[in-house]
Amino acid sequence: MLGLGALLAVLLLYLLFWPTPVDPLAYNPPATPTMGGPLQKNDILRDSRLALKGKIRGPEDVAIGPDGMVYTGLEDGSIVRFDPATGSDQAETIANTGGRPLGLQFGPKGDLFVADGIKGLLRLDASGTVDVLSTGAAGIPFGFTDHLDVASNGKVYFSDASQRFGVGKYLYDLLEARPHGRLLEYDPGTGQTRVLQDGLYFANGVALAEDESFVLVNETYRYRVGRYWLKGPRVGEWEIVANNLPGFPDNIARSSRGTFWLCLFTVRNPTMDALHPSPFLKSIVSRLPAFLWPKPKPYGLVLEIDGSGNILQSLQDPTGEHLKEITGARDDGQNLYLGSLHGDRIGILELTKVP
Repeated sequence: MLGLGALLAVLLLYLLFWPTPVDPLAYNPPATPTMGGPLQKNDILRDSRLALKGKIRGPEDVAIGPDGMVYTGLEDGSIVRFDPATGSDQAETIANTGGRPLGLQFGPKGDLFVADGIKGLLRLDASGTVDVLSTGAAGIPFGFTDHLDVASNGKVYFSDASQRFGVGKYLYDLLEARPHGRLLEYDPGTGQTRVLQDGLYFANGVALAEDESFVLVNETYRYRVGRYWLKGPRVGEWEIVANNLPGFPDNIARSSRGTFWLCLFTVRNPTMDALHPSPFLKSIVSRLPAFLWPKPKPYGLVLEIDGSGNILQSLQDPTGEHLKEITGARDDGQNLYLGSLHGDRIGILELTKVP
């Protein structure tokens, strides 16, 4: 029987030398911004009413259909909808992708486009038929199709969050801190997908400008938002417009006011920021059981930003008891609908309650 010393030696050898899929890069995060000005703590999100509470799991994004109903994708692959106008608390399943539907958006012809983290870029027609549109670009399969927006000409702009780590392994991407993400464009006229920008740090939310001159893309693990120009004298250029955000940016969507709703999954994690400069320590963490990894703080946080990345205001639930880990936000001019990657509810906030 092994003694305590031998057991400790085995544990040490495991933590130091056991193979790990992660090849961490040193990263020195900027100091976390203070929660002042437009980031001043508030509890606006606690005024949201809750739909489908306890009846769904993982409504990561929300889309508003031409029929006025609210659509979302769930952990089990289902795409469901409900009618917020009737106050109904029942969801109707309209399809199942067989994967993990994440970003959702309707196109100009009424079809629902889906960024499925497992299956790729999908399209769902009115009959519930699911078509696979794209599973890779530039000879590289998608690793984690994440979010999208659809232009008036039918082109789809979407993210491949990580070519290296797929659904269920995205925390490895956080530890590795390498740029495995891409921004892509799907052309329905040709059926072709091209890479617009690669080398992104977990490419996540995607949102077109009102005039479709640019697209905003969130880099979750660099706490920032980038802008890719689609039209004008700067076409093809990439720039960072919002840096050093107070949390992990997830999805983003254009608001009815012409601004953008930027969802932060949670606030910054001091332990994770402290680990980032050391590839050695991050390698050790990658060998630990998941329950020992740094945990996200329960927090609800949505920012309203303009197209240049300026923070206009924040909507918060600092306790995370009502709404937390918000990953999707979209409004119809009257209400703001809020989804969550791991949540069991949809938040509905009247815009009259938003300053």
